[in-house]
Amino acid sequence: MTTTAGVQEDSEVAALRAAVKELMPRAKSDLAQLVSFKSVYDPRQFPIEECEKAARWVADAFEAEGLTEVGLHETPDGSNAVVARSRGPQGAQTIMLYCHYDVQPPLDDAAWKTPVWQLTEQDGRWYGRGAADCKGNIVVHLTALRALRKVYGDDYPVGLVLVSEGSEEQGTGGLEEFVPGNADLLRADTLLICDCGNFAVGVPTFTQTLRGNVNVVVTVETLSGPMHSGMFGGPAPDALAAMIHLLGTLRDVDGNTTIDGLRNDQVWPGHEYPVNQFRSDAGVLDGVQLLGDGEVADMLWARPALTVLGMDVPPVVGSSAAIQPRARARLNLRIPPGTKPEDALKALTAHLKSHVPWHAKVTVETEATGSPFVGSTDGPARRAMSAAMEAAYGRPATTEGQGGSIPLCNVFADTYPQAEIMLMGVEEPKCLIHAPNESVDPTEIEHMALAEALFLASYR
Repeated sequence: MTTTAGVQEDSEVAALRAAVKELMPRAKSDLAQLVSFKSVYDPRQFPIEECEKAARWVADAFEAEGLTEVGLHETPDGSNAVVARSRGPQGAQTIMLYCHYDVQPPLDDAAWKTPVWQLTEQDGRWYGRGAADCKGNIVVHLTALRALRKVYGDDYPVGLVLVSEGSEEQGTGGLEEFVPGNADLLRADTLLICDCGNFAVGVPTFTQTLRGNVNVVVTVETLSGPMHSGMFGGPAPDALAAMIHLLGTLRDVDGNTTIDGLRNDQVWPGHEYPVNQFRSDAGVLDGVQLLGDGEVADMLWARPALTVLGMDVPPVVGSSAAIQPRARARLNLRIPPGTKPEDALKALTAHLKSHVPWHAKVTVETEATGSPFVGSTDGPARRAMSAAMEAAYGRPATTEGQGGSIPLCNVFADTYPQAEIMLMGVEEPKCLIHAPNESVDPTEIEHMALAEALFLASYR
């Protein structure tokens, strides 16, 4: 089987570019429909029917573009993965198009400057939960396929497998458990994991590494019940104060993550992240210093990072003059390549238990773990996609690390060890994924769709 690494002649590139541009109004309409589904896979927050509607929409949309064997497959965590195929010509490569249709919860509705579940254009960007992560990437796949059909006809030049996950944001591992037992259903030669993004708008980028993650819930208990702070405050141990003290041991004065037994001095060898650009991308307030004693890229892509995701404590409004008997916190530890999640979990658990003050009772529940990942660095598919990205964007592609985690990538690598796996997408820093006011730059959808169409048209 032979492959080629070049894209088409200029006339064909121009034809696909024109087709993608013509399809952009439809891309916006598709994204508006997708964003309207409140597809948070957590029945405590939103009806599961919202996820079911999103899954059915994805299945129908790709079936309309000629994919067959379309089905909603229940995974072990109860979520549905959308799978569809298109059998390519004899001897052609098969390409997996990955995405996920579930989204993060909106967090603080009041912090959104546009309606959460309504795609809204503002200052040249399209706002709404999931607009980038990852519904924007679903639209990239659809637009690329439609452009191919518009230019070349209904038959695709390669085999295709669409995989759209339904619980990626919850980290419950449904698709990770599903893949090994259904390897033939999803089998492909090259996997395009479109749940990442470029270093900046207009800068085509492969995400080369992903940090792994360890999520735990830690509970601190000190009293049998709340006690009056006037009558008992002083000697009575305060669980909330104990939790604050405990969480404070997880970072040093410079902001480095400091977990006993876990290295925090690694150095990122690749693309640097300029300080001023990071401050702007992250929305760091004037005068507030960045964390850690390394470069931005070191802290972001090469070293562990501990984040307190949430706490169960009394809210300010409605709180009473009482010593708290119990406090809970949800912790997220991101780990770089070279660190095993089981070792990180062991170190974090031991640290929490050994540093809790006043002999308070502490329990640590494991919520989820995921391994770091290193994507394909070379190969015929990587070379073909590099050429396609350069043609689409008008500049060579670069590489970066990613602070986020996609545990599924390691499952894919173990299940399909000969496959090339590439990570890309529309989720550049200004998208504010997982935060209020998530948005996508429509030019990223356009350019990534063109790059994907060029790749699928040229790769054999």
